[in-house]
Amino acid sequence: MSQLKESLGRRFARLTTNAVVRRPALWRMFRRPMERQFDSLAPVWETRITPHHVHALDQALADVPAPKRALDVGSGTGVAAFAVARRFPEAEVVGVDLSAQMVDQAREKTPPELAERVRFQVGDASALPFEQGSFDLVTLMNAIPFFDELARVASPGATVVASFSRGAETPIYVPDARLRSELERRGFTQFASFAVEPATAFLAVRDSRA
Repeated sequence: MSQLKESLGRRFARLTTNAVVRRPALWRMFRRPMERQFDSLAPVWETRITPHHVHALDQALADVPAPKRALDVGSGTGVAAFAVARRFPEAEVVGVDLSAQMVDQAREKTPPELAERVRFQVGDASALPFEQGSFDLVTLMNAIPFFDELARVASPGATVVASFSRGAETPIYVPDARLRSELERRGFTQFASFAVEPATAFLAVRDSRA
């Protein structure tokens, strides 16, 4: 039964992602079920993480200018946010997740040496609780991108990196072509794709004149 439940959960995540990327207004139908799903997964989420989880993200960040403020959207238990904080030791990193249970886990797992620079809060990626242009780096790890919000909170010249830990097999996955088309029409350029099997990542930079 647990395997069946897990399989159904993955299918639901993929269905939600495909629907919401096409029509963001549908999120209001899926929001609460997704929140419940990830609340229930929070206590065991770390068991699903393997060493490859952040490899493509790390590769994408290798040549990114050091940010002052970074946002990790859909941060779960904080794995990507911690990776960003370790790569950029001067950056303030904010992780936001729809699931309060995930946020609780992330706070508990925050290493002491990162506690002064990394914080987590509950928030909806479709209506981020931050001012326009607040961040010069935005990352997403296995998270549904709400493109208008990404463009809103990204400062001119900011970098956005979307990563998927199992590539196209990730339940929450958006192909590079779709990421590029959506971000390009919102003023992003300098696109690049990365792969560290099986993980993938996609990078875009917001026009500094935006």
